[in-house]
Amino acid sequence: MPPLHGVRILAVEVYGAGPFGSSHLADLGAEVIKIEHRASGGDVSRAVGPYFLGEGDGHFFQSLNRNKKSLALDLKHPLGQEVLQRLAAIADGLMGNLRGDQPEKLGITYQELSKVNAKIVCAHLSAYGRDGARKSWPGYDYLMQAEAGWLSVTGEPDGPPARMGLSVVDYSTGTSCALALLAGILEARRTGRGRDIDVSLYDVAMHQLNYPAAWYLNEGLVTGRAPRSAHPTIAPSQLYRSRDGWIFIMAQTQRFWELLCDRLGRTDLAGRPEFHDMAARRLNRDSLSEILDKEFSRCTTAEWLERLGGTIPCGPVHDLAQALENPYFLARGGVQLFDHPERAGFKLVASPFRIGEPLPARPAPKLGQHTEEILKELGFDDQEVLNMRQSGAI
Repeated sequence: MPPLHGVRILAVEVYGAGPFGSSHLADLGAEVIKIEHRASGGDVSRAVGPYFLGEGDGHFFQSLNRNKKSLALDLKHPLGQEVLQRLAAIADGLMGNLRGDQPEKLGITYQELSKVNAKIVCAHLSAYGRDGARKSWPGYDYLMQAEAGWLSVTGEPDGPPARMGLSVVDYSTGTSCALALLAGILEARRTGRGRDIDVSLYDVAMHQLNYPAAWYLNEGLVTGRAPRSAHPTIAPSQLYRSRDGWIFIMAQTQRFWELLCDRLGRTDLAGRPEFHDMAARRLNRDSLSEILDKEFSRCTTAEWLERLGGTIPCGPVHDLAQALENPYFLARGGVQLFDHPERAGFKLVASPFRIGEPLPARPAPKLGQHTEEILKELGFDDQEVLNMRQSGAI
């Protein structure tokens, strides 16, 4: 059985960050019940293109919601709240990613759900948190990158501010929320008492400033951009030109620097005063880049990888297609296949977790696909289910 078999999570989630985080839990075997409002079309990501797999489903939605169940439920309806209460009574946790002012309005806080389950853990992922002046503000990944300073350290020094090419704040906040939820569940199993846990896009984006933040907070150093995507303090650790493109070299230690000089046939560089140690190489980064560009331009990237790989930390610079068709990635089982009702052999990037056995591989659910199944499990009879459907609660 997968590690989280038997763990039941209610997911009041939309779009990216929340679904990404709960997808980790579903991949690891948890029963993730995705609560969606049918009248609004469910999770907004069901309508995100450009590629679709029938109405209310598409590649974007599948990439964030595999292995989950879908319960169509209006949490603002009294009967919807009755269903939520019954679900919460048998759930380990709830994970949501709504605006910070919404959990209390929808009754998905620990204060409300602990009335039926003292051990439930409610993890709330929001843009700016559930307290403070911005709790009601909407927010998205790119806004956090901008305000948290990420754009100021990304790109070339003479270019405009640049964001990360992927929604890294969404992904890292979702993962952080899933981690916090599991920690809360472990505590609840030990103590018999759950809690609310808050994680925000803004706080996670700021937290990831990490060591540049420590440099500024303690020494006043403002880290900026360095040419060629270079490390702010270590050289050589950046892009270099090869005969047919680029190669990324990361000689992060003195030993790797000396090994690089040896593999380049330029042991003289290691002995030169301006490149002797890490501090000297940082001060003379530009002149070192000129020398190493000439050296790396002698061979193709593939030839350098053959010569340096496994000894010097180095890597090719791929586009998206090259990355996904990389033989090493494919050999590691990086692509997961499953049969979607609209498309056999549908492909997604596999979970990064390797546990020695296959992880679940079920397509993301249709809107409300598991509604009747879940309601019957909760003890509602056919007439009650019909009443809910006719009243718009499900």
